[in-house]
Amino acid sequence: MTSFDTSPTLTVWRALLAVAVVFVMLATTGWSAVRDQQADGPRELALAAWARDRIAGHALPEADAPAYRLAHFFATLTSGQRFALADKYPSVVGNLNGVPVTLRYHANRVALGQAVAVEKTRAHDERLSPDGRDEARARLDRFRSLLKGDRQILAFDPSGKGRAAEVFGDLDRAARVSVVVPGVDTNLLTLERSKRRYAAPVGMAESLYGAERSASPGTRTAVIAWADYTAPAGLGMDAALGGLAAEGAVRLNAMVGALPGTSKVSLFCHSYGSVVCGVAADRAPGRVADIAVAGSPGMRAASAGQLETGARIWATRDGDDWIGDVPHMELGGIGHGADPVDPAFGARIVSAAGAAGHSGYFEPGTESLDNFAAIGVGAYGSVSCARADSTCHSGISGERDG
Repeated sequence: MTSFDTSPTLTVWRALLAVAVVFVMLATTGWSAVRDQQADGPRELALAAWARDRIAGHALPEADAPAYRLAHFFATLTSGQRFALADKYPSVVGNLNGVPVTLRYHANRVALGQAVAVEKTRAHDERLSPDGRDEARARLDRFRSLLKGDRQILAFDPSGKGRAAEVFGDLDRAARVSVVVPGVDTNLLTLERSKRRYAAPVGMAESLYGAERSASPGTRTAVIAWADYTAPAGLGMDAALGGLAAEGAVRLNAMVGALPGTSKVSLFCHSYGSVVCGVAADRAPGRVADIAVAGSPGMRAASAGQLETGARIWATRDGDDWIGDVPHMELGGIGHGADPVDPAFGARIVSAAGAAGHSGYFEPGTESLDNFAAIGVGAYGSVSCARADSTCHSGISGERDG
């Protein structure tokens, strides 16, 4: 800790920042309320039609019904009936927790095909501004990419900036499932990148899946690139507050709780994604065995114990990650609490050797990726502790401790 960190100047600055935020929030409340009152989009119309529909003489379940109830309903249908519903209501079925994952993949391919048709029209719509048409072309390219090959799209919602989730591996057969939870500026257009591939959610998950298979070829694994929450846009007020993290945490826990089988789950949470995971921790399903954070601004907690979870908490940060220069604090709801790589926090601190900058943790060849893979497959004895923490193996018994 530097002298600046404890100076009266910094204390005053923090207090002034808190006051400023209150005024900003008050000034923008009305605008936010108007912004959120949008006209019904295609998915809202589909949900309304779903609520009125029937199949084989029976009403369809509520779309927000618990996952177990939705799973039971779809189990009572014939294969033909299931696919008929997926084809009729792809934007609904493709996003329902509890629906068989292979049916969700099918529904989301149908929904992507429909989204391609929409963006094709928009890309040539002269009523749109040049920027609007450019955005339509970018979305068109993204949707076409998601349709290539046999990609397994677990969730897809093109409304607004968009949300999605993609699966690598066989979720139905996996014994270990890893979930990559990304941070700020996550949306459909940033879901994957050709440059800086491993800084985007799909690249992160694909890299982790490959590393896990190399680390333990005999372990049935699956990895989810989970960009199915509304992330902050840039480093503005939303990134400093916990509202979007709280909403994301509910969605994350719902998805994890509905995963098929009895697989152990590990969460790998990057940047603001670690805020989401921190908020989710105390209500995370019991199958969550590990929560690992990288480049974290905080987990909305003063210590690992305050997260109130039975999952092991792991943390890492490379030496040139700018997030280390951000004050780890919480004041009047602003900021995300203590630094998870501070030994006093109580996380298991692991090496990030080879990683560079804020987005390099999933680069092949880095110790951060190798450590994530070892955690993901339960090979805890292979984890490399950071030099500052030689006790990251403490209390873990056995190579495959579950």
